[in-house]
Amino acid sequence: MGSKIEDILAAARSHTDEVIKPDVDAWNAAGVWPRAASDKAADLGLTGLYAPEEWGGQGLSLGDGIQVYEELGKGDGAYAFALSMHNICTFAACGYGTEAFKNAWARDLTSGKKLANFALTEPQSGSDAANMYTRAVVNDDGTWTINGAKAWVSLAGEADVYFTVVKTSDEPGHKDMSMIAIPADAKGVSFGPRYDTPSYEFLPLSEMYLDNVVVSEDNIILPIGQGLQGSLMAIDIARVSIASGCCGLMEAALDTALSYAKNRKMFKGVNLDLDGIQWMLGDVATELEASRLLYKAAANALGTPEGPVMAAHAKRFVPDAAVKAANTCTQVMGGMGLLQPYGMDRLSRLSQMLRIVDGTTEISRVVIGRALQKRAEGLPDIPVPKGYGEK
Repeated sequence: MGSKIEDILAAARSHTDEVIKPDVDAWNAAGVWPRAASDKAADLGLTGLYAPEEWGGQGLSLGDGIQVYEELGKGDGAYAFALSMHNICTFAACGYGTEAFKNAWARDLTSGKKLANFALTEPQSGSDAANMYTRAVVNDDGTWTINGAKAWVSLAGEADVYFTVVKTSDEPGHKDMSMIAIPADAKGVSFGPRYDTPSYEFLPLSEMYLDNVVVSEDNIILPIGQGLQGSLMAIDIARVSIASGCCGLMEAALDTALSYAKNRKMFKGVNLDLDGIQWMLGDVATELEASRLLYKAAANALGTPEGPVMAAHAKRFVPDAAVKAANTCTQVMGGMGLLQPYGMDRLSRLSQMLRIVDGTTEISRVVIGRALQKRAEGLPDIPVPKGYGEK
Protein backbone atom coordinates (compact mmCIF):
# COMPACT_ATOMS: atom_id res chain seq x y z
CA MET A 1 0.00 0.00 0.00
CA GLY A 2 1.49 3.31 -1.06
CA SER A 3 0.91 6.80 0.25
CA LYS A 4 -2.50 8.39 -0.22
CA ILE A 5 -1.39 10.46 -3.21
CA GLU A 6 0.23 7.43 -4.85
CA ASP A 7 -3.01 5.48 -4.41
CA ILE A 8 -5.09 8.34 -5.79
CA LEU A 9 -2.81 8.73 -8.82
CA ALA A 10 -2.98 4.99 -9.44
CA ALA A 11 -6.78 5.20 -9.26
CA ALA A 12 -6.81 8.10 -11.72
CA ARG A 13 -4.54 6.13 -14.06
CA SER A 14 -6.88 3.15 -13.97
CA HIS A 15 -9.89 5.40 -14.54
CA THR A 16 -8.19 6.85 -17.61
CA ASP A 17 -7.29 3.46 -19.06
CA GLU A 18 -10.54 1.68 -18.24
CA VAL A 19 -13.18 4.41 -18.59
CA ILE A 20 -11.98 7.49 -20.50
CA LYS A 21 -9.86 6.12 -23.34
CA PRO A 22 -12.26 3.37 -24.46
CA ASP A 23 -15.33 5.63 -24.42
CA VAL A 24 -14.34 9.24 -25.12
CA ASP A 25 -15.19 9.03 -28.83
CA ALA A 26 -18.63 7.66 -27.96
CA TRP A 27 -19.12 10.49 -25.45
CA ASN A 28 -18.38 13.06 -28.14
CA ALA A 29 -20.67 11.34 -30.62
CA ALA A 30 -23.50 11.36 -28.06
CA GLY A 31 -22.81 14.94 -27.00
CA VAL A 32 -23.86 14.20 -23.43
CA TRP A 33 -21.87 14.51 -20.21
CA PRO A 34 -20.85 10.95 -19.15
CA ARG A 35 -22.38 11.02 -15.67
CA ALA A 36 -21.75 7.29 -15.25
CA ALA A 37 -18.05 7.96 -15.80
CA SER A 38 -17.87 10.85 -13.33
CA ASP A 39 -19.75 8.66 -10.84
CA LYS A 40 -16.98 6.08 -11.21
CA ALA A 41 -14.39 8.83 -10.70
CA ALA A 42 -16.25 9.83 -7.56
CA ASP A 43 -16.14 6.26 -6.25
CA LEU A 44 -12.34 6.49 -6.55
CA GLY A 45 -12.21 9.69 -4.48
CA LEU A 46 -11.50 11.99 -7.45
CA THR A 47 -14.30 14.48 -6.69
CA GLY A 48 -13.13 15.62 -3.26
CA LEU A 49 -9.38 15.83 -3.68
CA TYR A 50 -8.67 18.91 -1.52
CA ALA A 51 -11.67 18.71 0.80
CA PRO A 52 -11.02 17.71 4.43
CA GLU A 53 -11.62 14.13 5.43
CA GLU A 54 -14.25 15.24 7.97
CA TRP A 55 -16.45 16.21 5.02
CA GLY A 56 -15.70 13.06 3.04
CA GLY A 57 -12.78 14.43 1.06
CA GLN A 58 -9.25 13.14 0.52
CA GLY A 59 -7.53 15.99 2.40
CA LEU A 60 -4.80 16.36 -0.21
CA SER A 61 -2.73 19.50 -0.61
CA LEU A 62 -3.14 21.45 -3.82
CA GLY A 63 0.41 20.45 -4.77
CA ASP A 64 -0.46 16.77 -4.53
CA GLY A 65 -4.03 16.79 -5.79
CA ILE A 66 -3.35 18.76 -8.97
CA GLN A 67 -1.21 15.90 -10.25
CA VAL A 68 -4.41 13.90 -10.77
CA TYR A 69 -5.28 15.94 -13.86
CA GLU A 70 -2.11 14.86 -15.62
CA GLU A 71 -3.32 11.28 -15.34
CA LEU A 72 -6.86 12.18 -16.45
CA GLY A 73 -5.48 14.37 -19.24
CA LYS A 74 -3.92 11.31 -20.83
CA GLY A 75 -7.49 10.26 -21.55
CA ASP A 76 -9.17 13.59 -22.25
CA GLY A 77 -8.28 17.18 -21.34
CA ALA A 78 -11.87 18.46 -21.29
CA TYR A 79 -12.94 15.73 -18.88
CA ALA A 80 -9.97 16.52 -16.66
CA PHE A 81 -10.84 20.23 -16.84
CA ALA A 82 -14.45 19.65 -15.75
CA LEU A 83 -13.43 17.55 -12.76
CA SER A 84 -10.78 20.12 -11.81
CA MET A 85 -13.42 22.87 -11.69
CA HIS A 86 -15.71 20.67 -9.58
CA ASN A 87 -12.86 20.06 -7.15
CA ILE A 88 -12.13 23.79 -6.89
CA CYS A 89 -15.77 24.47 -6.02
CA THR A 90 -15.78 21.63 -3.49
CA PHE A 91 -12.59 23.05 -1.95
CA ALA A 92 -14.27 26.47 -1.69
CA ALA A 93 -17.45 25.01 -0.22
CA CYS A 94 -15.63 23.12 2.52
CA GLY A 95 -13.14 25.88 3.23
CA TYR A 96 -15.30 29.01 3.04
CA GLY A 97 -18.95 27.98 3.00
CA THR A 98 -21.31 28.58 5.90
CA GLU A 99 -21.95 25.70 8.29
CA ALA A 100 -25.48 25.47 6.92
CA PHE A 101 -24.20 25.18 3.36
CA LYS A 102 -21.59 22.60 4.28
CA ASN A 103 -24.17 20.51 6.11
CA ALA A 104 -26.47 20.66 3.09
CA TRP A 105 -23.92 20.22 0.28
CA ALA A 106 -20.40 19.25 1.32
CA ARG A 107 -20.71 15.48 1.45
CA ASP A 108 -22.78 15.34 -1.72
CA LEU A 109 -20.04 17.32 -3.50
CA THR A 110 -17.05 15.39 -2.16
CA SER A 111 -18.79 12.11 -2.99
CA GLY A 112 -19.64 13.30 -6.50
CA LYS A 113 -23.31 12.60 -5.88
CA LYS A 114 -23.78 16.22 -6.93
CA LEU A 115 -21.55 18.21 -9.27
CA ALA A 116 -20.53 21.86 -9.01
CA ASN A 117 -19.10 24.42 -11.34
CA PHE A 118 -17.86 28.00 -11.36
CA ALA A 119 -19.53 30.95 -13.11
CA LEU A 120 -17.51 34.16 -13.47
CA THR A 121 -17.24 35.10 -17.17
CA GLU A 122 -20.08 37.12 -18.74
CA PRO A 123 -21.08 37.57 -22.39
CA GLN A 124 -19.48 41.03 -22.54
CA SER A 125 -16.47 40.34 -20.35
CA GLY A 126 -13.92 37.56 -20.30
CA SER A 127 -10.52 38.55 -19.03
CA ASP A 128 -11.92 41.85 -17.67
CA ALA A 129 -13.79 40.18 -14.82
CA ALA A 130 -14.48 43.45 -12.98
CA ASN A 131 -16.67 44.55 -15.91
CA MET A 132 -19.58 42.59 -14.48
CA TYR A 133 -23.31 43.20 -14.91
CA THR A 134 -24.76 40.36 -12.81
CA ARG A 135 -26.33 41.99 -9.74
CA ALA A 136 -27.47 40.70 -6.37
CA VAL A 137 -29.83 42.67 -4.15
CA VAL A 138 -29.76 41.83 -0.45
CA ASN A 139 -33.36 41.59 0.75
CA ASP A 140 -34.70 42.51 4.18
CA ASP A 141 -35.02 38.83 5.14
CA GLY A 142 -31.34 38.20 4.26
CA THR A 143 -32.03 36.39 1.00
CA TRP A 144 -30.37 37.56 -2.22
CA THR A 145 -32.19 38.25 -5.47
CA ILE A 146 -29.90 37.82 -8.47
CA ASN A 147 -30.27 38.95 -12.07
CA GLY A 148 -27.80 38.65 -14.92
CA ALA A 149 -26.08 36.25 -17.28
CA LYS A 150 -22.91 34.18 -17.30
CA ALA A 151 -21.08 32.80 -20.33
CA TRP A 152 -18.90 29.76 -20.98
CA VAL A 153 -20.44 27.94 -18.05
CA SER A 154 -19.04 24.41 -17.84
CA LEU A 155 -21.39 21.53 -17.07
CA ALA A 156 -24.22 23.89 -18.03
CA GLY A 157 -27.49 22.20 -17.13
CA GLU A 158 -25.57 19.19 -15.79
CA ALA A 159 -24.06 20.50 -12.55
CA ASP A 160 -26.28 20.70 -9.49
CA VAL A 161 -24.92 24.00 -8.15
CA TYR A 162 -23.04 26.94 -9.65
CA PHE A 163 -20.59 29.02 -7.63
CA THR A 164 -21.45 32.39 -9.12
CA VAL A 165 -19.63 35.71 -8.79
CA VAL A 166 -21.92 38.75 -8.53
CA LYS A 167 -21.82 42.47 -7.82
CA THR A 168 -24.01 43.91 -5.08
CA SER A 169 -24.06 47.54 -6.30
CA ASP A 170 -23.60 49.63 -9.42
CA GLU A 171 -20.35 51.11 -8.16
CA PRO A 172 -17.42 50.48 -10.53
CA GLY A 173 -14.64 48.18 -9.38
CA HIS A 174 -14.62 44.98 -7.39
CA LYS A 175 -15.10 46.04 -3.76
CA ASP A 176 -18.76 44.98 -3.86
CA MET A 177 -18.20 41.55 -5.44
CA SER A 178 -19.22 38.31 -3.78
CA MET A 179 -19.53 34.61 -4.58
CA ILE A 180 -22.76 32.75 -3.90
CA ALA A 181 -23.75 29.16 -4.67
CA ILE A 182 -26.86 28.99 -6.87
CA PRO A 183 -28.63 25.61 -7.05
CA ALA A 184 -29.46 24.54 -10.59
CA ASP A 185 -33.10 23.97 -9.66
CA ALA A 186 -33.62 27.46 -8.22
CA LYS A 187 -36.54 29.26 -9.84
CA GLY A 188 -35.35 31.65 -12.54
CA VAL A 189 -32.20 29.70 -13.54
CA SER A 190 -32.05 28.75 -17.22
CA PHE A 191 -29.46 27.96 -19.86
CA GLY A 192 -28.99 29.04 -23.46
CA PRO A 193 -28.27 26.78 -26.44
CA ARG A 194 -25.25 24.54 -26.11
CA TYR A 195 -22.07 25.91 -27.67
CA ASP A 196 -20.86 23.88 -30.63
CA THR A 197 -17.50 22.57 -29.44
CA PRO A 198 -15.96 20.01 -31.80
CA SER A 199 -13.79 17.41 -30.07
CA TYR A 200 -15.32 17.99 -26.63
CA GLU A 201 -19.03 17.92 -27.42
CA PHE A 202 -19.71 15.84 -24.31
CA LEU A 203 -18.82 18.80 -22.06
CA PRO A 204 -21.90 21.04 -22.00
CA LEU A 205 -20.96 24.72 -22.29
CA SER A 206 -23.47 27.53 -22.62
CA GLU A 207 -24.71 30.78 -21.14
CA MET A 208 -26.59 30.76 -17.84
CA TYR A 209 -29.44 33.22 -17.26
CA LEU A 210 -30.53 34.42 -13.83
CA ASP A 211 -33.99 36.01 -13.71
CA ASN A 212 -34.95 37.16 -10.20
CA VAL A 213 -33.29 34.11 -8.67
CA VAL A 214 -33.72 34.12 -4.88
CA VAL A 215 -30.99 32.38 -2.87
CA SER A 216 -30.55 31.97 0.89
CA GLU A 217 -27.77 33.86 2.63
CA ASP A 218 -26.62 30.42 3.81
CA ASN A 219 -25.27 29.95 0.27
CA ILE A 220 -22.78 32.82 0.46
CA ILE A 221 -19.32 31.35 -0.18
CA LEU A 222 -17.32 34.60 -0.21
CA PRO A 223 -18.83 37.68 1.43
CA ILE A 224 -19.18 41.10 -0.17
CA GLY A 225 -15.74 42.51 -0.91
CA GLN A 226 -13.99 39.15 -1.23
CA GLY A 227 -15.57 37.87 -4.44
CA LEU A 228 -12.89 38.92 -6.91
CA GLN A 229 -9.94 38.03 -4.69
CA GLY A 230 -11.37 34.57 -4.06
CA SER A 231 -12.16 34.13 -7.73
CA LEU A 232 -8.60 34.97 -8.71
CA MET A 233 -7.34 32.31 -6.28
CA ALA A 234 -9.74 29.81 -7.85
CA ILE A 235 -8.51 30.80 -11.31
CA ASP A 236 -4.88 30.34 -10.23
CA ILE A 237 -5.72 26.80 -9.09
CA ALA A 238 -7.55 26.22 -12.37
CA ARG A 239 -4.61 27.50 -14.42
CA VAL A 240 -2.19 25.09 -12.77
CA SER A 241 -4.73 22.27 -13.08
CA ILE A 242 -4.98 22.97 -16.80
CA ALA A 243 -1.18 22.86 -17.09
CA SER A 244 -1.26 19.48 -15.37
CA GLY A 245 -3.91 18.18 -17.77
CA CYS A 246 -1.88 19.49 -20.70
CA CYS A 247 1.04 17.31 -19.64
CA GLY A 248 -1.23 14.28 -19.87
CA LEU A 249 -2.33 15.43 -23.33
CA MET A 250 1.29 15.85 -24.42
CA GLU A 251 2.14 12.35 -23.24
CA ALA A 252 -0.86 10.93 -25.09
CA ALA A 253 0.22 12.67 -28.30
CA LEU A 254 3.84 11.58 -27.89
CA ASP A 255 2.92 7.95 -27.22
CA THR A 256 0.58 7.87 -30.21
CA ALA A 257 3.31 9.22 -32.49
CA LEU A 258 5.90 6.81 -31.07
CA SER A 259 3.57 3.81 -31.44
CA TYR A 260 3.04 4.73 -35.07
CA ALA A 261 6.60 5.74 -35.95
CA LYS A 262 8.23 2.61 -34.55
CA ASN A 263 6.38 0.44 -37.09
CA ARG A 264 5.95 2.73 -40.10
CA LYS A 265 8.26 1.30 -42.76
CA MET A 266 10.18 3.92 -44.69
CA PHE A 267 13.54 4.13 -46.51
CA LYS A 268 14.53 0.52 -45.69
CA GLY A 269 13.80 1.06 -42.02
CA VAL A 270 11.08 2.60 -39.87
CA ASN A 271 10.12 6.19 -39.26
CA LEU A 272 11.62 6.24 -35.79
CA ASP A 273 15.06 5.41 -37.19
CA LEU A 274 15.19 8.77 -38.95
CA ASP A 275 17.13 11.55 -37.22
CA GLY A 276 14.53 14.14 -38.20
CA ILE A 277 11.72 12.17 -36.55
CA GLN A 278 13.80 11.51 -33.42
CA TRP A 279 14.63 15.19 -33.09
CA MET A 280 11.01 16.28 -33.53
CA LEU A 281 9.78 13.87 -30.88
CA GLY A 282 12.83 14.56 -28.71
CA ASP A 283 11.81 18.21 -28.53
CA VAL A 284 8.32 17.17 -27.45
CA ALA A 285 9.80 14.93 -24.75
CA THR A 286 12.00 17.75 -23.43
CA GLU A 287 9.12 20.22 -23.31
CA LEU A 288 6.98 17.62 -21.55
CA GLU A 289 9.61 17.18 -18.83
CA ALA A 290 9.99 20.96 -18.45
CA SER A 291 6.21 21.36 -18.30
CA ARG A 292 5.90 18.79 -15.53
CA LEU A 293 8.52 20.53 -13.44
CA LEU A 294 6.86 23.90 -13.99
CA TYR A 295 3.29 22.93 -13.13
CA LYS A 296 4.40 21.03 -10.03
CA ALA A 297 6.42 24.02 -8.82
CA ALA A 298 3.43 26.27 -9.48
CA ALA A 299 1.08 23.90 -7.66
CA ASN A 300 3.30 23.95 -4.59
CA ALA A 301 3.43 27.77 -4.71
CA LEU A 302 -0.36 28.23 -4.63
CA GLY A 303 -1.43 30.14 -1.57
CA THR A 304 1.93 31.91 -1.25
CA PRO A 305 2.82 35.39 -2.57
CA GLU A 306 4.53 33.74 -5.54
CA GLY A 307 1.44 31.68 -6.41
CA PRO A 308 -0.24 33.99 -8.95
CA VAL A 309 2.85 34.60 -11.06
CA MET A 310 3.88 30.94 -10.89
CA ALA A 311 0.39 29.97 -12.05
CA ALA A 312 0.77 32.48 -14.89
CA HIS A 313 4.13 30.98 -15.89
CA ALA A 314 2.59 27.50 -15.97
CA LYS A 315 -0.49 28.62 -17.92
CA ARG A 316 1.69 30.58 -20.36
CA PHE A 317 4.22 27.85 -21.07
CA VAL A 318 2.52 24.46 -20.75
CA PRO A 319 -0.58 24.85 -22.98
CA ASP A 320 1.63 26.42 -25.66
CA ALA A 321 3.88 23.38 -25.40
CA ALA A 322 0.82 21.12 -25.66
CA VAL A 323 -0.37 22.84 -28.85
CA LYS A 324 3.11 22.46 -30.32
CA ALA A 325 3.30 18.81 -29.20
CA ALA A 326 -0.04 17.91 -30.75
CA ASN A 327 0.91 19.57 -34.03
CA THR A 328 4.39 18.02 -34.09
CA CYS A 329 3.10 14.54 -33.36
CA THR A 330 0.45 14.91 -36.05
CA GLN A 331 3.19 15.95 -38.50
CA VAL A 332 5.30 12.91 -37.58
CA MET A 333 2.39 10.67 -38.53
CA GLY A 334 1.88 12.40 -41.88
CA GLY A 335 -1.51 11.84 -43.47
CA MET A 336 -2.40 9.17 -40.91
CA GLY A 337 -2.30 11.81 -38.22
CA LEU A 338 -5.34 13.43 -39.80
CA LEU A 339 -7.51 10.33 -39.43
CA GLN A 340 -10.07 10.31 -36.64
CA PRO A 341 -9.24 6.89 -35.14
CA TYR A 342 -5.78 8.09 -34.08
CA GLY A 343 -7.27 10.96 -32.09
CA MET A 344 -4.65 13.55 -33.00
CA ASP A 345 -7.22 16.02 -34.30
CA ARG A 346 -9.06 15.79 -30.96
CA LEU A 347 -5.83 16.40 -29.06
CA SER A 348 -4.99 19.42 -31.24
CA ARG A 349 -8.39 20.99 -30.62
CA LEU A 350 -8.26 20.23 -26.91
CA SER A 351 -4.81 21.78 -26.55
CA GLN A 352 -6.07 24.99 -28.17
CA MET A 353 -9.11 25.03 -25.88
CA LEU A 354 -6.90 24.59 -22.81
CA ARG A 355 -4.69 27.41 -24.06
CA ILE A 356 -7.67 29.78 -23.85
CA VAL A 357 -9.84 28.82 -20.86
CA ASP A 358 -9.25 30.39 -17.42
CA GLY A 359 -6.96 33.05 -18.82
CA THR A 360 -5.48 33.17 -22.28
CA THR A 361 -1.76 32.97 -22.94
CA GLU A 362 -1.80 36.74 -23.41
CA ILE A 363 -3.40 37.35 -20.00
CA SER A 364 -0.68 35.20 -18.42
CA ARG A 365 1.87 37.45 -20.08
CA VAL A 366 0.13 40.47 -18.54
CA VAL A 367 0.40 38.91 -15.06
CA ILE A 368 4.07 38.07 -15.63
CA GLY A 369 4.77 41.53 -17.04
CA ARG A 370 3.27 43.26 -14.00
CA ALA A 371 5.34 41.05 -11.71
CA LEU A 372 8.44 42.11 -13.64
CA GLN A 373 7.50 45.78 -13.21
CA LYS A 374 7.32 45.28 -9.44
CA ARG A 375 10.65 43.44 -9.51
CA ALA A 376 12.21 46.30 -11.47
CA GLU A 377 11.08 48.79 -8.83
CA GLY A 378 13.26 47.01 -6.26
CA LEU A 379 16.37 46.98 -8.43
CA PRO A 380 19.01 49.74 -8.35
CA ASP A 381 19.07 52.15 -11.25
CA ILE A 382 21.83 51.57 -13.76
CA PRO A 383 23.53 54.91 -14.47
CA VAL A 384 23.99 55.93 -18.08
CA PRO A 385 27.72 56.03 -18.91
CA LYS A 386 29.12 59.52 -19.14
CA GLY A 387 28.80 60.92 -22.61
CA TYR A 388 25.91 58.69 -23.73
CA GLY A 389 22.66 60.40 -24.58
CA GLU A 390 24.28 63.82 -24.56
CA LYS A 391 24.28 66.20 -27.47
